[in-house]
Amino acid sequence: MEISVQQGNIAEQAADCIVVNLFEGVTEPAGATGAVDKALNGAISRLIASGDFSGKAGSTALLYADGGVAAPRVLVVGLGAAEKFDTKAARKSAATVYKTLAKTKGVKHFATIVHGAGIGGLDPAAAAQALAEGTVLAAYRVPNYKREAPENGPERCTVVEFDGSRVATLAQAVQRGAQIGAGVNLARDLSNEPPNVLYPVAMAQRAQAMAEATGLRCTVLGEAEMSALNMNILLAVSRGSANEAQLVILEHAPAGTEQQAPLIFVGKGITFDTGGISIKPSERMEEMKHDMSGAAAVIGAMQAIAQVGVARRVIGVAACVENMPDGNAFRPGDILTGMTGKSTEILSTDAEGRLILADAVAYVARFEPKAVVDLATLTGAIGIALGTQAAGLFDNNADLEAALMGASAQSGERLWPMPMWEEYMEPIKGDMGEVKNSGGRGGGVSTSAKFIEHFTEGYPWAHLDIANVAWSTTERDAMTPKGATGFGVRLLVDLAESY
Repeated sequence: MEISVQQGNIAEQAADCIVVNLFEGVTEPAGATGAVDKALNGAISRLIASGDFSGKAGSTALLYADGGVAAPRVLVVGLGAAEKFDTKAARKSAATVYKTLAKTKGVKHFATIVHGAGIGGLDPAAAAQALAEGTVLAAYRVPNYKREAPENGPERCTVVEFDGSRVATLAQAVQRGAQIGAGVNLARDLSNEPPNVLYPVAMAQRAQAMAEATGLRCTVLGEAEMSALNMNILLAVSRGSANEAQLVILEHAPAGTEQQAPLIFVGKGITFDTGGISIKPSERMEEMKHDMSGAAAVIGAMQAIAQVGVARRVIGVAACVENMPDGNAFRPGDILTGMTGKSTEILSTDAEGRLILADAVAYVARFEPKAVVDLATLTGAIGIALGTQAAGLFDNNADLEAALMGASAQSGERLWPMPMWEEYMEPIKGDMGEVKNSGGRGGGVSTSAKFIEHFTEGYPWAHLDIANVAWSTTERDAMTPKGATGFGVRLLVDLAESY
């Protein structure tokens, strides 16, 4: 999807369609919408007066121009109430435009004004970034393995700004939004890929290719290197699979930041999860190809961080493992000792995500991090607690929590703080090992977080349980498709810039 910015009058754009907007309750269009309405001899005003278009959020009206404007079509998108309009609404409005035009035959290029920078009160650059993000996210298509070619929507978008003094600023914001959207779509691609295509080594290869294209430093540890580091808890999860585990380390260190204490992101990358010996029910097991969505979000975020040029040192770690049951697989009852020397007693091999994170969060201590944030599709219980409205946030540091909540508000990717009281350690105290990898159903979201915290090594740390938001069984809205959502990428980019 190509998005550019140019100075001009929207009514004079010779695109396949031009896009203007309207807030709910407006009876006389003003600004660019008013100018287009005048050029169309009051066609938009007549729509409003007839009651056929009210400006309700998510609504659209397609008009066919008969002169007056250079384009043959005019799309009016409703923005909802001006007092409620924010960057999240701007993203959704842009996504609605793309989805509507994708169903309109003959539209390959559209021109649009920025949504909400007038009476909506949004900063023009923030509104332009939101427009680009929403457009790129709506344009996403899942990897295609069908013989017939997929249907494609518009390929080009021109953002038109009348004030020439704003063009450079808006162009920079649009580029940033498109780069962040591309990072989200990379994460979606990784999570959507079938598990026979995206196994641990293949995932590491894609991360390496991305790093080479963006200038990130990439290191990949195989099982021999991890064994030498005593990462035996992570490696135990991999034992039942014919596919070798990989630990991917991506580093962004702009000139002058090489010695800076890094912000580190760690992603759970179970490329397929059968549950191991504690095997899952067969129903919907195919969705377990996305049990690497935490690692996918880290890889997508690192691409965006490199492309937008975040001015601090950031390291992304993806722990890529496949959890399969064979004669070599680890078992309930096993005692495992990992990189920290701490032991864990296995109650369930289907509680494997916290196991690979145990060694991954121990590994990153060598970088003396400023803070560590892990992302994992860890528990089904988080969806019982929060539905699909927010990911669960667990942490051991108030400043890091505040920074994450700020990034959540900025990115529109919601987090909700969950309890981390010491009492949650009691259910996971081991009988033979120091900790058990399952504390039972009661308080399971918090006991799983306490398990990971047990292996952290003296740095501010947060855990994001994204199991409820990383995958959608339906298309939630124009911006959120069925399948992988790419949740976490925008959040991590905003955190990297603000922390």
